[in-house]
Amino acid sequence: MRFKAPKGIQDILPPETSTWQHIEAQAREVFKTYGCREIRLSIIEPTDIFLRSIGETTDIVEKEMYTFQDKGGRSVTLRPEGTAGFVRAFIEHHLYNEPSPQRYYYMGPMFRYERPQAGRQRQFYQIGVEVLGVEDPMIDAEVISMLWALFKRLQIKDVTLEVTSIGCRQCRLDYKEALKDFLKDKLTFFCDDCKRRYDLNPLRVLDCKVEACIKGRQGSPSITGFLCRDCREHFKNVQYYLKLLSLPYNINPELVRGLDYYTRTVFEVKSHLLGAQNAVAAGGRYGNLVEEFGGLPTPAVGFAIGVERLLRLIEKPHAHEEGPELFFCSLGEKAQELSLILAEELRAQGLWVEISYDKPSLRSQMRRADRIRAKYVIVIGEDELKGQMVTIKDMQEKREFKVTLEAKEILKTIRQSQ
Repeated sequence: MRFKAPKGIQDILPPETSTWQHIEAQAREVFKTYGCREIRLSIIEPTDIFLRSIGETTDIVEKEMYTFQDKGGRSVTLRPEGTAGFVRAFIEHHLYNEPSPQRYYYMGPMFRYERPQAGRQRQFYQIGVEVLGVEDPMIDAEVISMLWALFKRLQIKDVTLEVTSIGCRQCRLDYKEALKDFLKDKLTFFCDDCKRRYDLNPLRVLDCKVEACIKGRQGSPSITGFLCRDCREHFKNVQYYLKLLSLPYNINPELVRGLDYYTRTVFEVKSHLLGAQNAVAAGGRYGNLVEEFGGLPTPAVGFAIGVERLLRLIEKPHAHEEGPELFFCSLGEKAQELSLILAEELRAQGLWVEISYDKPSLRSQMRRADRIRAKYVIVIGEDELKGQMVTIKDMQEKREFKVTLEAKEILKTIRQSQ
């Protein structure tokens, strides 16, 4: 074959698309109940947005971004995550003038130039939520509850919720020094990436999935022991509200996020069914990002769900694509013309209707109706034309009905038989 999709880029085809549509529809319904509105973000952004927000020493910026110069000589990047672009849009379009909290969600592709793996391609999809304008820890618990509600709606099992606090910038400065002091004599056992992270961003060592690094960091100090009074109180209240909402959670002191903009609360939903890359969804609070982008100080919290990883966990009742509600089998030119007219009238009533175009035999048309999983077949032949009637075949219940040759009677009969 001459042309193929680039490595790490996958087409999403029927019937799998029906499962994607189901996930997206459920997400929209859940998010609406929490007052979230959809925002559709740009896929391409100025590179500086990600350098400033994600952090120049993160793996994403150092080796995973699709960055290039456009014809104007500007450095642009295909978005590797959603929050930075959202904050840019939040400020650019003055969304901060809306009543607080400002709640938004988005869906769409992200891009990272990393080795394709199960649940993460170079073009992958995320569903994200961002809530801004509220400092109260109650909103942290509510956002986590929103995420958990979606997982319940999708009947996702075998997942756990992990939370912690990574404190404010001052907390992290003190913690980084303590962590570096603990790790300095163990560096020879760590992978090359972690040796580099040790100086640039030692918290990332805690997120490494290499077995030697996991063993080497055992016994490292916990960041929760370095929280300042305000951060400690905030995290205590987050836990109180999680318990109030009966949300099952575990405190994981080693939980870190790979992006520099996070502060205080961070959380992940994980599944042991996914192997080493076991996070299905992750998020947390980011208290400084809006200000860093030139806006006013604005508290914010959000999360993102990896759709491909979610697909590996979801029961797939929608993977078998549904067929049309009606299929017209017509014999002769007059019958076919009448089928076309009736099909249009029934489509106007919201039904999925298919017709036959190439005048095959009735047997061939019935085989096609069965192949495309039509629920009902409408037969119009010579006898039907003479009697001004149609035969309706219920393909599931194996029943037949005779009704007058009118769209409203066909629709009425089908509705009554369901």
